[in-house]
Amino acid sequence: MTGPDLLAGRERALRALELTVKRKLEGFLHGDITGLRSGPGSEPNEARPYQAGQDDVRRMDWNVTARSLDPHVRAPLAERELETWALLDASASMDFGTALSEKRDLAIAIVGALGLLASGPGNRLGVRIAIGDEVRRVPAAAGAAQLRRSLRTLLSLPRATPGEYPPTDLARAISRLNREHPRPGLRVVVSDFHDDPFTPRIVAGGSIGRAAARRSGEGEGALGWADALRRLSARHEVLAIEVLDPRELELPEVGLLTLVDPETGRRREVQTSSKRLRRRYAEAMAAHRDRTTQAIRGAGAAHLVLRTDDDWVRDVAAFATSRRRASVRRPPTSRTGVR
Repeated sequence: MTGPDLLAGRERALRALELTVKRKLEGFLHGDITGLRSGPGSEPNEARPYQAGQDDVRRMDWNVTARSLDPHVRAPLAERELETWALLDASASMDFGTALSEKRDLAIAIVGALGLLASGPGNRLGVRIAIGDEVRRVPAAAGAAQLRRSLRTLLSLPRATPGEYPPTDLARAISRLNREHPRPGLRVVVSDFHDDPFTPRIVAGGSIGRAAARRSGEGEGALGWADALRRLSARHEVLAIEVLDPRELELPEVGLLTLVDPETGRRREVQTSSKRLRRRYAEAMAAHRDRTTQAIRGAGAAHLVLRTDDDWVRDVAAFATSRRRASVRRPPTSRTGVR
């Protein structure tokens, strides 16, 4: 399908995505601020009684406290202007899916959901695309029309054939995001986080075991992108969204299987009837996912895992709701005013 037919298909997919996300989010999110984050702001709000363990004593309103003889705080109005930048991993390993969608399609849909969650007066969403050694830029702007244009750009991204691009350097892409967009805000990294020499690689023709032939405990060094993510979290609120397909977690028992590395195109034939091989692959993938989770948490970022066989819109909405509730319970910290 080429030309007008391809464009019409993308437009239909875009409208269907927007309708699905809006309909499902309406049941979860209410109120004026529906984003994943809102800063404490600087405009004063009404004074209210101090709640021990929840309010910051630096917000104490001593005039009201003296008049009422009870401690009061004056919490500022929430900052409603939010600049969000999403980093989309468009490496070849994202062009895989065995369930409801491919990982890349799910990642693009997630960016669309973020745009709807971050919608509001003054809020802006921009996208950086990491593919090979390139980091492409979709300018940050506000409004539904701009969001649609951004999604059209993402939907028109070419599929990366094996060997066409060098392996994507996620650490470099995160560092550029931090360096080129210093204004504090929300930063979202959407990836399968397979930027690791010990990660099992899965593609349509099967899987390649960079880790499949290794024991579970080998190669447990620090992940290359962990330090870059930690530096990003020092200035911004960071959300790392890990996109997975169920077939990545374990090998099927289907006899002789041709395995292809999506980054290099290297092929290998593996006999999947071997229980030992399937067990070692599952252990290697579980070990990699543990390292990924620990690295994200150690960097101070929030971690959301989405799968191609689950209702991802429900998971995103539930995550956003829980984050909003947690931001209400937690007092503001001194770091960039992020709750």
